Amino acid sequence: MLIFIFYVSFRISHFRFRKSNNMGCSLWLSQLLCLLFFLLHFQAASSPFSSSNLSSSHVLCHLHQSHALLHFKNSFSITSSASMDSRLHDVPYPKTETWEEGSDCCLWDGVTCDLQTGYVIGLRLSRSMLFGSFHPNNSLFLLSHLQFLDLSNNDFNSSSISPQFGGFFNLRHLNLNNSGFAGQVPSKITYLSNLVSLDISFNDLTLEATTFNRLAKNLTKLRELILDEVNMSMVEPIWLMNLSSSFSSLYLNDCGLQGEFPRNLLQRQKLRVLDLWGNHDLIVCLPRSNWSSSLDVLFVSYTKITIHLDGDLINNLRSVKMLGLSGCSFVGSNVSWFGNLRQLSRLYLSSNNFSGHIPSAFGNLEHLTHLALSSNNFDGQIPPWLLNHNQLIGLFLSNNKLIGTIPNSFANLATLQHLDLSSNRLVGPIPSQVRRLSSLIVLDLSNNLLNATIPSSLLNLPHLQFLFLNSNLFMGRIRRFQHNSLIHIDLSNNKLEGAIPISICKLKQLQVLHFSNNSFSGSIPHCLGNFSNNLLALHLGMNSFQGSIPTFSKDNSLRYLNLHGNQLGGRIPRSILNCKSLEVLDIGNNEIDDTFPVFLETLPQLQVLVLRSNKLHGFLKAASANYSFSKLRIFDMSNNNLSGPLPLEYFYSFEAMIVSDESFRYMGITGFYRYTYSVDVTWKGSGIELRIQTMFTTIDLSANKFTGNIPWSIGKLVSLKQLNLSHNYLTGNIPPDLGKLINLESLDLSSNTLTGKIPTDLVDLIFLSVFRVSHNQLAGRIPLGKQLDTFDSSSYEGNSGLCGFPLKKACEDGERQPTTLSEEGDSESENGFGWKAVLIGYVCGFIFSVTMAHLMFRTRKPIWVVKMVEAKTKTYRCRGKN
Repeated sequence: MLIFIFYVSFRISHFRFRKSNNMGCSLWLSQLLCLLFFLLHFQAASSPFSSSNLSSSHVLCHLHQSHALLHFKNSFSITSSASMDSRLHDVPYPKTETWEEGSDCCLWDGVTCDLQTGYVIGLRLSRSMLFGSFHPNNSLFLLSHLQFLDLSNNDFNSSSISPQFGGFFNLRHLNLNNSGFAGQVPSKITYLSNLVSLDISFNDLTLEATTFNRLAKNLTKLRELILDEVNMSMVEPIWLMNLSSSFSSLYLNDCGLQGEFPRNLLQRQKLRVLDLWGNHDLIVCLPRSNWSSSLDVLFVSYTKITIHLDGDLINNLRSVKMLGLSGCSFVGSNVSWFGNLRQLSRLYLSSNNFSGHIPSAFGNLEHLTHLALSSNNFDGQIPPWLLNHNQLIGLFLSNNKLIGTIPNSFANLATLQHLDLSSNRLVGPIPSQVRRLSSLIVLDLSNNLLNATIPSSLLNLPHLQFLFLNSNLFMGRIRRFQHNSLIHIDLSNNKLEGAIPISICKLKQLQVLHFSNNSFSGSIPHCLGNFSNNLLALHLGMNSFQGSIPTFSKDNSLRYLNLHGNQLGGRIPRSILNCKSLEVLDIGNNEIDDTFPVFLETLPQLQVLVLRSNKLHGFLKAASANYSFSKLRIFDMSNNNLSGPLPLEYFYSFEAMIVSDESFRYMGITGFYRYTYSVDVTWKGSGIELRIQTMFTTIDLSANKFTGNIPWSIGKLVSLKQLNLSHNYLTGNIPPDLGKLINLESLDLSSNTLTGKIPTDLVDLIFLSVFRVSHNQLAGRIPLGKQLDTFDSSSYEGNSGLCGFPLKKACEDGERQPTTLSEEGDSESENGFGWKAVLIGYVCGFIFSVTMAHLMFRTRKPIWVVKMVEAKTKTYRCRGKN
């Protein structure tokens, strides 16, 4: 309409212009400008995005909501590691960094406003690198008009989900997936009656039975419920039937469900997705007929499924597009049934007992994009027909018995993103045609017999993020890295040599670099210490690196540093203090010439410190800061030249060893692929590479020059599994307080100059399997009982004053001394008589009896015997008469 008015006005003015003289030109121009001004003003006044409407559009954001968002932003820090667990294609970035005071919050990244009211109705902050505690008074709860809230893939540092979330009455979509929340799901979450989608998966949460019941009954609009890895062990599976009949998607992956799953749920006609993966104690009795015709996705892997592979099952699954039956204990070689499911795009049959060749019937699955057959007993070569599925995205064939080489025709799989052929018997080189797999994101060829060099084209695939070539026979040098996409590289346990190329420092997304157990040499590239924010784990152990340890820049995120078993010299750089997140430091078995790095005690997250087998010297200085090494679990200073008394103050500071931790988990980095920490330690006398467990605690100060007494305060470290103080110059008695170390499995005090008796309190160490006090100056009887009875004489040898079992030296204190069967000749029975005394008694008795019998027959009737017998007879008869 405005365009039409403008056009008519223009034509009229143009006509007048032609009729007028030159002086009329000015008048015409002024009229035209006035008309344009009027039209523009009219358009601005009528536009919904005009300045008069900016309260609902451009200056929409209400001031109090803008302030609430800024307070929310400032309550968290930005840390790249807070958003490392996510889908591969979704790159994290800090959305809140664009938020600035004075600007319109409706234009801020991740913020959506209602154009009519100006209220914030949507907040999409997935993968925004937010880190910190989420307090109940967080300003987010002031945004009461929210309809969409996504805080997924951040790290809120084990905060509880506040009941305040229940105040978002308008909320339709809530996503807190993988955001570091912990504790119980608040019952007020059931107040969100308008929710259509709820995702609180992959947190450390517990959902109580009563809360789930109220959720199922109150949230009648709910269509999608995602509770993966939420603890639901107290929820009865039958209560799932309380969910709305219009419910469509249910994700209960690894929720600890127990009992029998209601089979009727699969007969609800609107059910599209059912994921029960990983509920190992859940009995899944699938119905024989009348399945939902809408069912697209069925994952019952790793449950107690009670069905056999037959035609009835296949008929029920004809509409299914994604099927997971891994870990269901299926056996045999007949898996051709699945070739009839022509709609399948994803098929997961891993961790069963299928055998034989991979069936050719899988070639019928024209829509197949993901095939998982790992951890079975399939043998033979990789079938060529499989490589004709040029739409494959994921192929998982690990942990089988496949042989032969990797076919060149793999290059035909142009869409392949995830290839796992690990733990088979594949030989030969990696085909050079691998460069054509331009879509590849994950490649795992580990634990095979592959050899030759690593193709440089493989290291330069444009989208490759995870590369696992460990535990093969690769040799030669590593060539240049060109692309910046690599996140996790594992080339450990091969025969690679030469220097690490400097180009590796161009991998700015790199989080895990594992090159251990090769023959790399030269110096460690110092640029590896300059990675900021991204590099989390660096393992270069068991190589031939020389030179010094790199210096580390500020603001790095390194959690794990292992340089064990190289030829590194010099001193330990103080710049390690820049690694504020460091949890594990292992630089043992090098040539470090330094005093004990007391400054390491200020690292707040340090749990493992291994400096064994270096040239450390001087005193092990006492703690200089409060809570020194408070989280330390492994403390290994063995095989150095440290001297002076044992560090009494440290034994008071080792809080993680004072509290007995019953939990069991491997320490490491979680993410798309978990990386488990390991260190080289001596465990029960043998050197091993140990995957670090939270329950494992050890102190090893052996083979140094420590002097003085063993502090009684060590007895406070009740979670300790191993204590090794051997091969020092320790004196005094063994503290009885060591008997309080109730979890101790190995105690080695050998090769010192300890005196006195062995405390009887050590009998209470019922888990003790290694006990050595040999080569000291101990004296007295060896205590007996429980575990101490299981150790042989080698545990005590070299102590001339010790006596008793299991030594051959008897004690002279007059106490009873148990012996072994080999020393039975000197033993006594429990009632105090040995076998010799009993034998003498029997012999004497026998001689006396024979002598008396002979006298009786010679004299016919010995008077004293007759009188004795007759007296007894008379007494008996009198009693009988009475």
